[in-house]
Formats: sequence, structure tokens, C-alpha cells
Amino acid sequence: MTQNGKQNEKIIVHADDDTADIIPGFLKNRHRDVETLEDALQNNDYESIGILGHSMKGMGGGYGFDAITDIGMSLEQAAEEKDTGEIRRQAEVLSNYLERVEVRYE
Repeated sequence: MTQNGKQNEKIIVHADDDTADIIPGFLKNRHRDVETLEDALQNNDYESIGILGHSMKGMGGGYGFDAITDIGMSLEQAAEEKDTGEIRRQAEVLSNYLERVEVRYE
């Protein structure tokens, strides 16, 4: 996947037709993750943020969403360091990504 850095352009992800039934649910759960991150930040729950980041890191690439893997890695590290600013930034990156991603099945 190639990104040109423009914050409002669509991000195209190509996925196998076999995943058409599960990807919408996967993406819906990532939208929930943004809310979970915000709640965890309010409670200084870095452990939950780290677990969520680790989970995203493991799942993203398996579905063809390498950016979600990268965001998960960043969240996991930021949680270990209790870096609230970076966690907020990654939550915004995830939210923006989810707004822009478009899946094309092949």
C-alpha cells in the first residue's frame, strides 16, 4: 500500500475475496479500539493500551492492513513508556486511517 501523505485521500487496500465476510467486522472493531484507547487514556490504563497495541500489531498484517500493524507497534511501545502524547497521536492516526481506508476485493 502506498500513501502520498495527503490527509483526506482514500487509502486503497486490496484484499482477497475470501476475506469479504470478515473484514467489515475487523474494521468495525478497530473503530471501537479508538474509543477504547480514549477511555484507557482517561484512566491511565497503560496495560490495556499495551495489550490492545499488541493485538493490533498481530492482526493488521494478517488481514492486509499493514498500517494497523504499525500503529499497534507504536501503541504498544508508547504504553510501555507511558507516553500519553504518543498514544493520543496514534489514536488519531488510527481514526484518520479508518476514515480513509477503502477495501477492494480481488
